[in-house]
Amino acid sequence: MELVFIDIDNTLLDFDEYIRRTMQEGFAHFGLKPYEPYMEEIFHRENGKLWRQIEQGTLTFAELERIRWNNVFAALDIDFDGTVFETYFRAALYDSAIPVPGAMELLEALHGKYPLAVASNGPYDQQLHRLELAGMKRYFDWFFISERLGASKPAAAFFDGAFAQLNEGRAAPLPPEKCVIIGDSLTSDMAGGRQYGMKTCYYRRPGAPEGADVTWQVTDLRQIPALLEGSGI
Repeated sequence: MELVFIDIDNTLLDFDEYIRRTMQEGFAHFGLKPYEPYMEEIFHRENGKLWRQIEQGTLTFAELERIRWNNVFAALDIDFDGTVFETYFRAALYDSAIPVPGAMELLEALHGKYPLAVASNGPYDQQLHRLELAGMKRYFDWFFISERLGASKPAAAFFDGAFAQLNEGRAAPLPPEKCVIIGDSLTSDMAGGRQYGMKTCYYRRPGAPEGADVTWQVTDLRQIPALLEGSGI
């Protein structure tokens, strides 16, 4: 294996736990109706719809920020300006660094054996800051983030931009088939990696669907080093 791409949200850093905490604290801060667990499901439903559009190239991140919480509040029957809550939400996310169980052990095991590259959809400075807060940034050699690349996973343009940088100064191009992408999203990480010819390692979180057409599937990040070592790639 010549290079390992790793997603950030819900692969290395726990976005779901961040959502729970921010909705609980934010709703109390703004005097909204008390948080209940079903509200998180509504958020993920509405947020997921928008991220699918970003992955399809039909929505920009700036547009998502303008409408996300208005859509969530409409679904929750909450009368509040979603753009105000989005500002609060993004400020809290910037300083959110909750590790997924096993993430640090994964990075420790892979570091020094393989070059490691971040592959993330999101704002560049925010994602690097969160990795720094979590003590994870030091493990990576490359940072490929959609805001800087001008394209989001699973688009080929995202990986075109990444491989263009990786291949600078190389005598021979880095073969995608000797790279792997690790992530929790079937529609973003797995679809993008597979379509680009890479190996794919699906981190299936609790309640997530079974992976189809992936190279490997794990339910614990700590399972991954042995899989890569035994792959013979």
